[in-house]
Amino acid sequence: MMSKRQPRDVYRGATQLQSRARRVVRPLSRALWKFDLNGFDQIPTDGPAILCANHVSFLDSAFIMVHAPRNISFVGKSEYMDSWKTKFLFPALGMIPVDREGGEKANTALVAAEGVLRRGELFGIFPEGTRSRDGMLYKGHTGAARLALKLMCPIFPVGVVGTREIQPPDARLPKTGGRVSITIGKAISPERYASRTDDHLIMREMIDEVMFEIQSITGQEYRNVYATKRINVAEPADGSRDFTSA
Repeated sequence: MMSKRQPRDVYRGATQLQSRARRVVRPLSRALWKFDLNGFDQIPTDGPAILCANHVSFLDSAFIMVHAPRNISFVGKSEYMDSWKTKFLFPALGMIPVDREGGEKANTALVAAEGVLRRGELFGIFPEGTRSRDGMLYKGHTGAARLALKLMCPIFPVGVVGTREIQPPDARLPKTGGRVSITIGKAISPERYASRTDDHLIMREMIDEVMFEIQSITGQEYRNVYATKRINVAEPADGSRDFTSA
């Protein structure tokens, strides 16, 4: 009996292509830009972990991926699946597409991310949900906290500085010769929050701690609103907008 094929919208995260690409792209990136890498030794050599970073440039996920000690899957906007140039390459390199309108399609990304972590792999996400257009740090969505509490895996705050100067939002190509700093902060353990009873308040408190730690690394000005086109958008209690990204 033939096995059923998985639907096209089921994504498993990073493949061996990422490992192979890293061996080529890492030395190339170091020839084009200067990197200050701090705290990468804190990332566990095995087992699940979530990396939460600020988001100021398209290059943020690429540079974290290139310099990570092992494969990492990242959430990325579903619009990348509309182009023949990225629809096959980006998922193979570890992108999990998410529909930024929320709802059931966005929950597909949540399921895929959970699968990545259950396999003991790394998962990366930008809690702000989209690139900051003005360089400030915005309020985080709670999807990463939801996953951390469900699977009891640590969250590592990640501060990225310098990518905005190399490739600002909407710039088609990066500049060469700049300097980038990527710092992995101390792990935030879900155990401190696990005994609490109000799920949504727990997740909000946990992700607020993550954003505070990111801000302490990057020195960005913090705005307590979501980085969306509609300011002060309410976050649904079911978490359906948790995985908005760009």
